[in-house]
Amino acid sequence: MSSQQPSADGLYHLEAEPQPRRIGELELTPFSWGPFLKFLVSFLIGAFFFIYPITYRGRSTVPFDIVVTFIRTSYTPLVAIYVLLIIWIGAVFTTIAMINKQRKQKIFDNAFTRYFDSSVSFWILRIVGAVLAVMMFWRLGPEVLHRPDIGGLMWNVLSFSVAIIIPIGALFLSLFILMGGLEFVGTLARPFMRPLFRIPGRSALDALASWVGSYSVGMYVTNLVYRHGGYSKRHVFINATCFATVSIGFVGVVGATLEILHLFPYIMLSYFIAIVVTAIITVRIPPLSRVPDLYVAPPDPERPIKGTPGDYFKFALSEAISKVKQEKGIFAVALQGFVDGLKLASLIIGTILAVGTAAIIVAEFTPIFNWLGRPIAPILGLLGVPNADMLGPATLIGITEMYIPALVVREAAEPAKFFIAVLSISQLIFFSAVGPMMMDMFRDIPIKLHQLVVLFLIRTAIQIPLIAIIMHILIAVGVL
Repeated sequence: MSSQQPSADGLYHLEAEPQPRRIGELELTPFSWGPFLKFLVSFLIGAFFFIYPITYRGRSTVPFDIVVTFIRTSYTPLVAIYVLLIIWIGAVFTTIAMINKQRKQKIFDNAFTRYFDSSVSFWILRIVGAVLAVMMFWRLGPEVLHRPDIGGLMWNVLSFSVAIIIPIGALFLSLFILMGGLEFVGTLARPFMRPLFRIPGRSALDALASWVGSYSVGMYVTNLVYRHGGYSKRHVFINATCFATVSIGFVGVVGATLEILHLFPYIMLSYFIAIVVTAIITVRIPPLSRVPDLYVAPPDPERPIKGTPGDYFKFALSEAISKVKQEKGIFAVALQGFVDGLKLASLIIGTILAVGTAAIIVAEFTPIFNWLGRPIAPILGLLGVPNADMLGPATLIGITEMYIPALVVREAAEPAKFFIAVLSISQLIFFSAVGPMMMDMFRDIPIKLHQLVVLFLIRTAIQIPLIAIIMHILIAVGVL
């Protein structure tokens, strides 16, 4: 850790880049069969559940899709009660957290209650979501809420799917994250992070935390490292806007909404390609290229490492084994992941129900989204994307909420659904959650509203032709 003093503005400059060290000079964790087998089993379970293709009822899919679909269709009444309860848990405890902000004598003030601490806007959205849940559960209120393409879609399809996908996905993802997979993959990615994305190798861990956990986890890790001098302001800006991605579980939600979850491996691969290519370009142009390399704490830069591919593998395995030794065991980690998934579901489903229902009603009864998408439709047509007129609005309305593009193209052809699925999850910046979180969590950088809007448009401009090319390749090989 540097001992330098801050400048007059309270910020630190990196005096000199550390010299690289060879991996052979580092002290590695000794190999141990017990921790190694725990890591290997957990890694293989996670890979099988989310990626391994199997044929089920005449279609190619993944175990993740089969489990989610089975629960949602076989236990629908129980799922409805469960969704109603967790939405109300989110609304009630957010209200308690809001009350505790305003008074000295707090009620039920504990870690669980503080988990629901939020802004006024998100508190209102969770309350609205709780009211809508009651109305949809008991079929109360205006008939428009109970139309199959509005309330039926938001309640019976999307809310149910999210409520199942998140805790079950978290159960398996936690095995991957906490049983060494995060360290293993992140360490192997370190040689590529600085030359490709101009950020430290340790950023691979932040990105992977978002990918297999959630953007909130990834930004939490980024914020923690930033406050301890591990990242400059530019590193944080890049991490937050290029790698605070939606998780595998949320990708599953989009796939389920569009009824293309059987294409999950192809969606994930295309998503990864879109994220990487877009990041390579955007880090080299404004506004990201103009963010200064200043630190809020004494700089603690990552020391570059050198070695052969074999050396990197040994180091990655050492990091994984070290992580496994810190955990309590596979079953304890899985249980904690499931509980964390339930908490996250209770936090966001009410918001999704409120924002999604409002967006569908606006899309159905107003021409706003059609106006926004009118200039995009001819471009999609030139690129050979099916249903261009329908997809035009969907390419831009994702800035409000990531799910909305999927909701407005449910009647499109399968290649068009695939195109929107990949685009909507790759745009990253949406203002129902990620945008406000970035501006609030990193307000001392600062990350500003107009910069996020510009980045959203840049990302969209890059990704539309890229994803169209991927779509045509998959059509040519018979996948779509």
